[in-house]
Amino acid sequence: METKTLGPARDAVAPDGSDVRVLLGLKGGGMAHFSLAPGEVSTAVRHRTVEEIWYFLSGHGRMWRRMGETSTIVEVRAGVCLTIPLGVEFQFQSEGTEPLEAVGVTMPPWPGEGEAVVVEGVWGATVGR
Repeated sequence: METKTLGPARDAVAPDGSDVRVLLGLKGGGMAHFSLAPGEVSTAVRHRTVEEIWYFLSGHGRMWRRMGETSTIVEVRAGVCLTIPLGVEFQFQSEGTEPLEAVGVTMPPWPGEGEAVVVEGVWGATVGR
């Protein structure tokens, strides 16, 4: 059993360029807090082995996801929850004056370096790579 409080500083930079604060994990999955500064656009990526569920906490922006020939862009803001199934390419951008922040659950837990593959997105990335 563990308890953790969200720290004030990032623990890492995700392969997509967003700031990551690692939370907790178990054998089946891990949880992290992601933040993308206002006006920034992530690098588009696809995961090799993990799936994710994201729940947005603050800010607003858009999330692009593509699986095969199916591509969609959705508005994201506090209260929106979405999935990133295995093999889905995705990219997100933060619009407005506050960071776009989300909590993400990764299943199985994040394996480390080499998990994310950079792909061609719909917007020009301003962070990452």
